[in-house]
Order: sequence, then structure tokens, then C-alpha cells
Amino acid sequence: MNLMHFFNLFSGDLGIDLGTANTLIYARGRGIVLNEPSIVAINQRTGKVIAVGLEAREMIGRTPTKITAVEPLRDGVIADLNLCEKMLQHFIRKALSGRSRVSPRIVIGVPGDTNQIERQAVIDAAYRARASRVYLVREAMAAALGAGLQIEEPRANMVVDVGCGTTDIAVISLSGIVFSREVRVASNQLDEAIMDHLKREHDFLVGRLTAEQIKIELGSAAPPPEPLSMTVRGRSRLGGLPKTVTIDDGEVRRAISKVVDIIVGAVREALAYIPPELSADIIERGIVLTGGGALLRGLDQRLTEETGIPVVTDENPLSSVALGTGKLLGDAALLSRLTWENTLARAAH
Repeated sequence: MNLMHFFNLFSGDLGIDLGTANTLIYARGRGIVLNEPSIVAINQRTGKVIAVGLEAREMIGRTPTKITAVEPLRDGVIADLNLCEKMLQHFIRKALSGRSRVSPRIVIGVPGDTNQIERQAVIDAAYRARASRVYLVREAMAAALGAGLQIEEPRANMVVDVGCGTTDIAVISLSGIVFSREVRVASNQLDEAIMDHLKREHDFLVGRLTAEQIKIELGSAAPPPEPLSMTVRGRSRLGGLPKTVTIDDGEVRRAISKVVDIIVGAVREALAYIPPELSADIIERGIVLTGGGALLRGLDQRLTEETGIPVVTDENPLSSVALGTGKLLGDAALLSRLTWENTLARAAH
């Protein structure tokens, strides 16, 4: 074992994809060490945190009225700073695996359209979770790095990161973002569209977890090779009694079509504003699709048909942002170039 590898094993440096749905943490020298839902369960009467992450997710829809499962992030930004701090503290302690005295450097990926107040909230939460230094980078840039794109070359790369709360579109060249567009429409809105459709068309109520499962099994942006269907259990909207409904991929595709259209439209609009020289690079290299939403069946095919440009899905779309932050931990020069302005300011205590 060489000295650098030995140092990495005991380094506390962390890269974090602080996602609306899931938080992933990359530990330098160890890879991705945590992937858990961004959920906190609290006792409404006492304000005490009961569970975080996987344990909290299991409580959704199954808890007494006094216990509520809360998502501290909405559309990629912090909605509840206090709970986000507690969630980060829990996840960081877990990722450090007993390194109780370590104060890590932390690189965090955030959506490109966050404002200074939202970014400062992320910084404050990380410092209160015992970080020694905090760096913020755009999620799209981190995703491009995680997908293996050569962002330092003088040629354009285009990445479309379809997360849970936001879709980030970026054209990158010479380690800089030449063009970016963010829309707060992504996987969450697909789930909501399915829930709304079942309620409207079948007088049928399901929870978000069931809607997500329907999206995974039947959701598509283009017709699959073979028809798909599944039986769903929920309850009647009117009578409140248990109810079973059978739905197919075509019905789900119609239910989510408006959301998919917004994502496709945002990509088309981005391509329309890119300088011709960069467009030539993108036509040659194609578009890389990352994020959990990239797993929607046929989304790459639909984007290819709508834009006329080859679209490929990253091999690890769910991990691309976390892997990108991890790469930055090992490249101080690149990190200094990509760090968001003023993200090293210490939080006020």
C-alpha cells in the first residue's frame, strides 16, 4: 500500500449529492459510502427527530399522527434548514464510520439556479455538521465529471441531469459552463402526475411511494417494445375503501406526457441558444443523460427523436453527481476553478 492510498483511506473528505429524494456521499479513498432517502421523521409534539434516511422512509404513511416524515429539501433547495442540518449531521457521522474527531472538507453539488440565500443555507448546514471547509459546485458540472466527460477540453459537452426536483441542462467547455438552463420539473413531478391521473380518472388514491413504483415499472417517454401492465392497490377517493386498479404503460405515458414535454422542450430550447461552433461539437459527441430521471424508459430515445442528436444515458446516472464531487476532492486545481464564488465563507455561529 503506497503512502497516498494509506492517506486516502483515513481521509475524512466527503463529496455530497444533497438530492431532493436521496443523499449520496462519496468518501475519498472509499467511494460511495452512503445512499439514503433525504427524509427525516419527527415527533410533532416534541420536535424530536425519530429517524433519518432509510428508517424514516419506511415510516411514510405508516406512522401515528404525532410522527411526521418530512423532506427537508424541495426542488433541490433547502426548505427546512434545521432539519437539513440534523439530516446532514446524521449522514456525515455515518459516512465517517466512527472517525468522530475528523472535520472533513466537503464538496456539495447544488442546482444551477439556486440563489445566494439558498446556497448559504447549504453552507451553514454543512459547517454546523462539523465540516472544516465547504465547497459548492453546480450539479450539472459534477454530473459531467462523474459521467467521465472531458470538461477541460476546448470542445463542448452537453449534459442533461434529470434529478428529483430539478432538471439541469449545461453545455461545458474549458472547465466552464458556456450555457445553462434549469427547470424545476423532474422525477417528483412524474410521480405527482401519476397520482393526479389515478385520482382524476379512477377516483383512486395512492401514496408517493406507490406512484414511484408505477413510474419505475410502467413509466416511459416512448412506447416500449412490448406492452406492460400492473395491478395497483390503493383506496377509493369517494368511499375510502380499499380498491384495486389495473393500469398499463400507455395510460401512464399519457399521464406523465406533459412533464416529459417540459423536459424535452427545455433541452430543445437550450440547443437553440447555443453558438453554432459549440453545436457542431454536440452533434458530434452527443448529449449525456444523468440523474434518476434518466432511468425513465425511452427518455433517451425521445430526446434523440426530438433533437436529431444522439443521446446516451450514463452508466451510473444515479451516482454521477456524487462521483463528480469525489473526483474534485482529488484535484485541488480543478476544484478551485469550479467552486461557486464565495462558498468558502464560514457560517456564523
